Amino acid sequence: MTRIDKLLKSRQIKSQLWSDREATEDVFKNLGKTEPSPRIVHLATHGFFFPDPHAEIHSHRLGIQEPVFKLSEHPMIRSGLVLAGGNYAWKTGKSPQPDGEDGILTAYEISQMNLSNTELVVLSACETGLGDIEGNEGVYGLQRAFKIAGARYLIMSLWQVPDRETSVFMTRFYEHWLEERRPIPEAFQQTQQEMRRRFPNPYQWAGFILME
Repeated sequence: MTRIDKLLKSRQIKSQLWSDREATEDVFKNLGKTEPSPRIVHLATHGFFFPDPHAEIHSHRLGIQEPVFKLSEHPMIRSGLVLAGGNYAWKTGKSPQPDGEDGILTAYEISQMNLSNTELVVLSACETGLGDIEGNEGVYGLQRAFKIAGARYLIMSLWQVPDRETSVFMTRFYEHWLEERRPIPEAFQQTQQEMRRRFPNPYQWAGFILME
């Protein structure tokens, strides 16, 4: 993230970095509230998605405590991102701050935001591209949430891409897009071609997908 932050600033693009305890759910939810949402939102954190609880044996029936997110019938509650403090809330079911958010940012909460000024959302996290199929409504999950919120393009992952390859992929993509001023789809495709030559094993990079 620090490398991406420096790259953006070197291109005279205003950038603000929140990391560790600063990367709270409150900070994220404030995007787009009092001023237009950022052109770019880049998230490097853990993503989660749980399948329909009715499709498998309920572990809570066996006396095992499960997060409420895992047992919800709504697919946009069972999908989300873990931000600062989220691990505590995940294990205890309580917010680390009595008057604050719990750090578990669900897809439903994202869908209620205004990100209409955001050209690109990058989700550099594992399994962010997954979701449930609901009739003719397409795939529910983080990708649908960000589209409802107004983001134009999304880069997401279908599995956990190794850290080194993730860094190379993201750096090259931003260079193609911002330095070479290529359209986002073209910059993404060029990055894929370079990764294919550099890393023959597709597991190391092919998990990233672009959605419009």
